[in-house]
Amino acid sequence: MSLLKDKVVVVTAAAGTGIGSAAARRCLEEGARVVVSDHHERRLAETRDRLAEAHGDRVFAVPCDVTDEAAVRRLVEAAVDHCGRLDVMINNAGLGGTASVLEMADDEWARVLDVTLTGTLRCTRAALRQMVAQGGGGAVVNNASVLGWRAQAGQAHYAAAKAGVMALTRCAALDVAAHGIRVNAVAPSLAMHPFLAKVTSDELLARLAAQEAFGRPAEPWEVANVMVFLASDLASYLTGEVISVSSQQA
Repeated sequence: MSLLKDKVVVVTAAAGTGIGSAAARRCLEEGARVVVSDHHERRLAETRDRLAEAHGDRVFAVPCDVTDEAAVRRLVEAAVDHCGRLDVMINNAGLGGTASVLEMADDEWARVLDVTLTGTLRCTRAALRQMVAQGGGGAVVNNASVLGWRAQAGQAHYAAAKAGVMALTRCAALDVAAHGIRVNAVAPSLAMHPFLAKVTSDELLARLAAQEAFGRPAEPWEVANVMVFLASDLASYLTGEVISVSSQQA
């Protein structure tokens, strides 16, 4: 439907076959020019090549570690140098894991929050500064989680980080509303992709899927569709919102 025609979109953690790469593909399908980013350079190059088969030079890759402030600044600068501006930032980078608070080490807690929450702050801040410098307008879409609302054993660090992403989204939205910039988030419950299957037991995945109203996980593209909506002008009056992409109650 050309919802993002001629928009410049940056997507973090876009390598592989998860939500990030699905978001990049959907943005390209909607007419955007897309800068894909990830700290896994080989997988990022493979993702860029795969997307370029269908979308040519409208996709561009820039490696970035969201825990590195200088790298985040370089990502935004590279996007602007290559495409002329920045219209949409999709913050998909996050790090999970499973650990009881009884055994969780400080560095384990800090690593999850640094990638998932502070990484989202770094990218949001860099994108918003660029959008303001351009004269305003634009959108930031953050990837949160239903765990920001509800409890799950072994997920204290991840849930705390995602709850922080939700709060960051709401507050940042008010900080930049006067500039015509929107900041929103999605909160998926369970989206199936190969990386999740590697780090989660089949038993847990089956149990989580059974809790969904449709009896199955979401596909990454189903989450990406909501990201595209929030990035587009169809969501022109939405800011500071967190939309649950889930078939279960939070």
